[in-house]
Amino acid sequence: MRLLPPNRDHGWVPYLWLVYLSSLFTHPIIDHVRWTEWAAVFGSIAVFLVLYFSFFWIKPPKNLWAIAGILLLGMGMAPFNSGAAAFFIYAASFAPFTVETEITALCLIVVIAITGAAETWLLHLGWGFGLWATVMSLLVGGGNIFFAQRNRVNCRLRMANDEIAHLAKVAERERIARDLHDVLGQAEIADVEQTSRQALAEVRSTIRGYRACSLGEELKQAKAMLETAGVTVEAEATEVSLSPAQESVVAMVVREAVTNVVRHANARNCHLRLVPVDGTCLLEVLDDGQGGNHIEGNGMRGMRERIEALGGTIARDTGTGTRLTIQFPLIPVKATGNL
Repeated sequence: MRLLPPNRDHGWVPYLWLVYLSSLFTHPIIDHVRWTEWAAVFGSIAVFLVLYFSFFWIKPPKNLWAIAGILLLGMGMAPFNSGAAAFFIYAASFAPFTVETEITALCLIVVIAITGAAETWLLHLGWGFGLWATVMSLLVGGGNIFFAQRNRVNCRLRMANDEIAHLAKVAERERIARDLHDVLGQAEIADVEQTSRQALAEVRSTIRGYRACSLGEELKQAKAMLETAGVTVEAEATEVSLSPAQESVVAMVVREAVTNVVRHANARNCHLRLVPVDGTCLLEVLDDGQGGNHIEGNGMRGMRERIEALGGTIARDTGTGTRLTIQFPLIPVKATGNL
């Protein structure tokens, strides 16, 4: 019996697994029990249904109480109905989807199986009940450990894809902001230089407020995004005194470079390095991915324009993986071009 993990759109599937409750009717039908035992059967099923669907509706680990309730229900019904072994199996099958690690799930399943074995021995419930309450609980619960882990991996992949989609939108906003910056930059003329520069500064400030955060925050987000995508990150960052304009450019470069690693590099490891070197700021982004061609796209051209406007250089080596190296002087230089 394979049950779906909680917090998903299960559709009709949870209803399918209720067929295992039919085992509770075997004993009353064969032995022609009294109405009180029938009432106990229907009452236990009603309680079980509440616990069962609560498991799907409530996020883990808060739904752990549903497993405990189902186990107690099985222990209470076992002396009167051998079909109560199904409750032990349900509890074991839910366990891997409630806890975070395989070891914890296995321990919880073993506790459930031991409980079934102990009750079988103490109350002399017979080998049939003991087989289902112990062996089947171990088999079903152990099998679900694999499915639970796979679902967690899929969940992390969905989160990574959502983050990539978000970063793609951010990159598009960067390009729009850069185009706007270029158009406004053409308005700079000698007669109104001061006024134009003030207007440009206000526009850039507005754009940065819409699309960017501080360099420190950008580095943290870059590391988190790489780790979410399954890339091992090694970061080396030394405090560098940057002007607001320089910090904005470096933050943009980090964001663009990390986005390229996640979307195109297929890398397992990435090294980020930001250090001062002989009066310059050095930024390196190195991955061990598949590298790429030397055609310069819009993102690379935008980075090059901004770094060169700071008086710096940018180099991209795709021989083994990809190494992006940016270096510019820390001493402010007079801007040229359309920055």
